[in-house]
Amino acid sequence: MKRTACFALATLLATGSGSAATQGYNTGIPRSILTPNRLETPLGDFELYDGIPTRESADRAYDGLYFLRAVDTFLNFQSAVSIEALRRGQASIGANTSNKVIVFDQLMDSRPLFLTGNTDTVYALAMLDLEKDGPTLIEIPKGAGPGTLDDAFQRFVVDMGTPGPDAGKGGTYLILPPDYQGELKPTPNTRKDPRTTRVKIGGKEREVWIARSPSYVNWLILRGFLVDGKPDAAVKMWRTGLKIYPLAKADQPPKMVYINGSRKAFNTVLPTDESYFDYLWQVIQKEPIGFIDPELRGMAGAIGIVKGQPFQPTQRQKKILAQAVDFGNAASRTLAFRPADPRARIFEDRHWYLAFVGKDYRWLDGDGRRGRNLDARTAFYYIGTVNTPAMAVEIPGAGSNYGMAFTDAEGRALRGEKLYRLHLPADVPAREFWSVVLYDPQTRSQLQTSQPFPSINSQRDKGRLQYNADGSIDLYFSPEPPRERESNWIQTVPGKSWFAVLRLYGPLEPWFEKRWKPSDIKAVNE
Repeated sequence: MKRTACFALATLLATGSGSAATQGYNTGIPRSILTPNRLETPLGDFELYDGIPTRESADRAYDGLYFLRAVDTFLNFQSAVSIEALRRGQASIGANTSNKVIVFDQLMDSRPLFLTGNTDTVYALAMLDLEKDGPTLIEIPKGAGPGTLDDAFQRFVVDMGTPGPDAGKGGTYLILPPDYQGELKPTPNTRKDPRTTRVKIGGKEREVWIARSPSYVNWLILRGFLVDGKPDAAVKMWRTGLKIYPLAKADQPPKMVYINGSRKAFNTVLPTDESYFDYLWQVIQKEPIGFIDPELRGMAGAIGIVKGQPFQPTQRQKKILAQAVDFGNAASRTLAFRPADPRARIFEDRHWYLAFVGKDYRWLDGDGRRGRNLDARTAFYYIGTVNTPAMAVEIPGAGSNYGMAFTDAEGRALRGEKLYRLHLPADVPAREFWSVVLYDPQTRSQLQTSQPFPSINSQRDKGRLQYNADGSIDLYFSPEPPRERESNWIQTVPGKSWFAVLRLYGPLEPWFEKRWKPSDIKAVNE
């Protein structure tokens, strides 16, 4: 009797359970580790024999894996593909070397395709190639507004101008390539710690700020402010004061070439068809291995985008890539135009949203428990450009802050054939000025109408805007101007949708504290 009890206890300990043996096994097997002979999934049904897929199901699973990894690649590499699109677009109008700078002499109008570009500041754009030029110098003139250098993954490298260590006073920046082996070290590069270092440039020692980029290609975007509503002063500042040249050629730097980007039609928007992967392949070929981590590199590699190898998908894979892009495009548009994250909403009772959800330029979510906010990153890069910590800083009276409206007060897409009104209460909390710009949801660029600038700007349009008696203002959006309100009107296109971006330059406490609220965009029945 004692021997039988001991045997039963030993059997119980061996099986880890008092249950009966599973059919086909000597012991009880948890159901959680067993696989049925048929699996039904959104990617199809799969047939197996005792856990081994049939040949047909295995082929379907590999197709599914290729689809999933292609979708992930589309969603997670948009920042890099966008930089490649910017590089190609800028080169298409002549800015194909670092000393060739695009300056929007008459501001950015709706002709170029440029993700949510504004009509309010004078852009200066350049593309660095540190593989070709080596360490590169950028001379920033005094009076520059916000400026940023981003790497080829659109990660932040260094700020310049007002948010940078020069604090708008101007100065020289030295950008080191990823494979730099010399003695120069990066400086802190913040306004709180603006220390420089002395570097011999052209036979003379100069004080410079130094930053090192993880990539060869780097995008420089600078903004200059209007003076008395005009771009002239900022244009002169860029064309006479902005210099870019290799450190190795500091004795005889290449002559600067300034290209007027205004009134030119060119495309800088990332593609949303199969050519997306060709753009990405080009980025992977150009940049060093350490440019992205193994996880991201493996994601692209899983669909055949590998450094040093041609990208040659089969006809079957091309079909899957096309489907993956379509799904990725739909998902990106959903994340951007129908945000579900409650933190994206600026006001609980309004349809105004943040572009920079989470307010972290590394896209790290809060205290780190949730890791990187992938959806916020995708949503941002689908409709915008430029990554800088300055976008997350809330300093009253400094920088700029945005609100985006994609729908009307009822949550319906805005329709170009209708008349809408936006009410801005008195005392708009902007120390410098405010603006509203309309965009095309297809291109995420300025809405193209008979108005070259689809916008209203409180500084540029100061002399013609009509304010209400209490200091508030009503703005109107429709194909034709409402009676006696043409000065407050932005044109829309029948049969097309649109969305609006409200920009506050020098935003003040009432905006950050949410004491001042714009209305929803509401349909008007005339």
